Amino acid sequence: MAAEGFVIDLRRLHSGALAEVGGKAANLGELITMGFPVPPGFAVTTAAYAQVARAAGLDHALGGEPAQLGERARATLLATPVPDGVADAVCRAYLALGVDVPVAVRSSATAEDLPSASFAGQQDTYLNVVGVGAVLDAVHRCWASLWTDRAVSYRTDAGIDHRAVQLAVVVQRMVDAQVAGVLFTADPVTGRRTRTVLDASPGLGEAVVSGAVNPDHVVVEGDGRIVEHRLGDKAVEVRPLPGGGTEQVVTADGAARTSLTDEQIAALVALGRRVEAHYRTPQDIEWAIDGDGTLWLTQSRPITTLHPLPHPAGAGLRVYFCASLAQGLTRPITPMGLSAFRVITSVPAAAFGVPIADPVAGPPAFVTTGGRAFVDITPGMRSAVGRTVLPRILDVMETRSAVVLRALFDEPALAVRTTSRWPFVRRVVGTLVHHRVPPLLVLSVLRPAVARRRVDRIGHGLRTLTALPVDATAEQRLHEVQRVLTHVFSMIPRVAPVFFAGLAMLAAARKLAGGDLDEATSHDVLRSLPYNVTTEMDLELWGLATRLRADAGSAEALRAAPAAELAARYGEGTLPPVLQDGLGAFLRRHGHRAVAEIDLGMPRWSDDPTHVLGVLANYLRLEDPEIAPDAVFARGAVGADAAVAAVVARVRRRGRVRALAVRVALRRVRELAGLRETHKDFLVRLLAHARTELRAVGELLAARGLLSEPADVFFLDLAEARSALAGADHRTTVVRRREEYDRELRRRHVPRVLLSDGTEPETLCRPADVEGALTGTPASAGTVTATARVVLDPVGAHLEPGEILVAPSTDPGWTPLFLTAGGLVMEMGGPNSHGAVVAREYGIPAVVGVADATTRITTGQQVTVDGAAGLVRAPA
Repeated sequence: MAAEGFVIDLRRLHSGALAEVGGKAANLGELITMGFPVPPGFAVTTAAYAQVARAAGLDHALGGEPAQLGERARATLLATPVPDGVADAVCRAYLALGVDVPVAVRSSATAEDLPSASFAGQQDTYLNVVGVGAVLDAVHRCWASLWTDRAVSYRTDAGIDHRAVQLAVVVQRMVDAQVAGVLFTADPVTGRRTRTVLDASPGLGEAVVSGAVNPDHVVVEGDGRIVEHRLGDKAVEVRPLPGGGTEQVVTADGAARTSLTDEQIAALVALGRRVEAHYRTPQDIEWAIDGDGTLWLTQSRPITTLHPLPHPAGAGLRVYFCASLAQGLTRPITPMGLSAFRVITSVPAAAFGVPIADPVAGPPAFVTTGGRAFVDITPGMRSAVGRTVLPRILDVMETRSAVVLRALFDEPALAVRTTSRWPFVRRVVGTLVHHRVPPLLVLSVLRPAVARRRVDRIGHGLRTLTALPVDATAEQRLHEVQRVLTHVFSMIPRVAPVFFAGLAMLAAARKLAGGDLDEATSHDVLRSLPYNVTTEMDLELWGLATRLRADAGSAEALRAAPAAELAARYGEGTLPPVLQDGLGAFLRRHGHRAVAEIDLGMPRWSDDPTHVLGVLANYLRLEDPEIAPDAVFARGAVGADAAVAAVVARVRRRGRVRALAVRVALRRVRELAGLRETHKDFLVRLLAHARTELRAVGELLAARGLLSEPADVFFLDLAEARSALAGADHRTTVVRRREEYDRELRRRHVPRVLLSDGTEPETLCRPADVEGALTGTPASAGTVTATARVVLDPVGAHLEPGEILVAPSTDPGWTPLFLTAGGLVMEMGGPNSHGAVVAREYGIPAVVGVADATTRITTGQQVTVDGAAGLVRAPA
């Protein structure tokens, strides 16, 4: 719809007018046309804002120092008069509402009330504005509020270009509200979609929205039951003043009276459900009830914080476990990465008797939403054996998730339906025997060196994998990708049991030693384990940094140039020779790795070594030889041997035979447990090989004009890639998926466990914090007090030596940062998760599973990490 001058009546708006009037105005206009009770009014279009911005020379004001961007822009706009044409249009539209009618003047930015970012409260609102001059002034100030410091910061965080945002203004007749508030059509805390949550208080809704009052709080279940009705003190009411403006009125009896009757609550719930059904997504609604009892809808926006739900895989309440988080991945996975895991998981699913109609489609239990991989574990939660096995596995890899699952055991909808253990036992035993796992476990315990050589031979075969010949067809390459992914599962049982034998020996040693081998001593025994491919990789990188420090040209290049520039020069072969050759040698051995490396859609370090070069630059800042990673690792190995000797000496008091058994068991731990990372390394090698073939397919599709660029192939799945080879044009699909992916990259919170009704069970069983401390799971013993550094993405991260790394989770792509970190705090993980294992090997105090650590700890804050107690404290 073409803009009609500078003003459009709200009754003539709909969502298609977004570019002209912004998100809020378009939403209100659409609600009016659909018959919802929205107060009448008009929108001052973005064309009006654009005219005043041009007159003010706003583009020039945006070009200076970023720190003062908002202040400069506001001052520039406020100093520029409202153009005559705009002022005339606004005056005529206002007078059409009535003479000196009270109105609300509200911002409506084009980047507002979007599915991914609500921008709630980022621009200004002016209530009970009366008179032509006052309305023009409020509109002018609304334009300037696009550049409040909070709005600028919000846009920066949301990745929205400041220059691309325009501002419209909504002018609506004021509702003489006797009571007002907000309504959520889903519980914003727990995520439960069946509940409506209301906050209400007498007077204008500003008191509730701004947080100036403790409102009445009402929770209504989907069947209409009021499950909670808590009266707030309602000590303040915001009331309109005669002639314009508002005042806060202090009340003394707010807690003694309710704001809403049961009938009004029912009407509000019904209105909320109608709006939600219209927009097909949960809504955050502002409402008001006037003196005549009429219910008005004053705003509706999406609830942007809720994680999207998977499509149910079965009837009734379902339980979804986030496999992405369990693998240390908070970011979304590319569509091709998810497609790869569908193929990979089809093999073990079939081995356990699950019918797999199409391996590319994956097992029914593998579901995706929000770019994350979830597993429907409902059958396991409803079986006696599943309730035993699932939490115990998670106890060692993702402890917090185990707590959440156990809390669901009392949920009536998840009552046990299957009590027999034998079908599960038969399948497990059959799978283990088929892959010859028991003999490998025995061999690992009796002859660990032989078992390691078997693993090395498998690794040699994977390291010699080469891409198909250049004349291979795209169909052959896709077949190779599927073949490699199908064989991932058969590789794991040939490698992982060697590590599990080490874990079994640790459990045996603890059983034999009793109290003589406690948790802290176990951590000491596990320090500086040999044969860990990840720590070997990190120490190789440190060794390269040591050589580069001695080479003036390399050291100067790393200190002077950005890592991205150095990566480009590496591709051109123009780095200083020591750096060029050293980096090349490192990438030939470890270039298959990456940050978020289980996603084959992610570039490998060999594709883009920017991260590696940034880490090398970080390493050059470490000057103290006593805390050099190789020295720390060597001390850790000596300390581990001393810990073993001390345990054996204590046990010897209870018998020489028992002491001998403990010593043998702990030696096996040292010889085997370091292989924990090997099967992950092998998996990543296979994914890197598949990525190479897919990249070639992408180049062919781009050459045919069916994709815009080769990398777009990673935003398709395997079935779509095959259809593209048959001529299907998926360029529109790729654009949409890239937008979704970029939006999900900004999501800060991903649920560990999600129920099909939207509930995040973790919100119902938060860990009890020790006074003055955050509580997590002990991961690596030791205590350190230092400055915290919150890092959400390791690529380009700057970590000063000795700082405490606070991260949502980690995978091997993060571990180069561990070498100079003084401690580690993670939101995810258990005592045997990747980050915990590597932290122990480096002797870094670590606590994992600390809920919301990246938001509750701030960069620059002094914190104490107690890795043995699982506590993180902020010193007084």
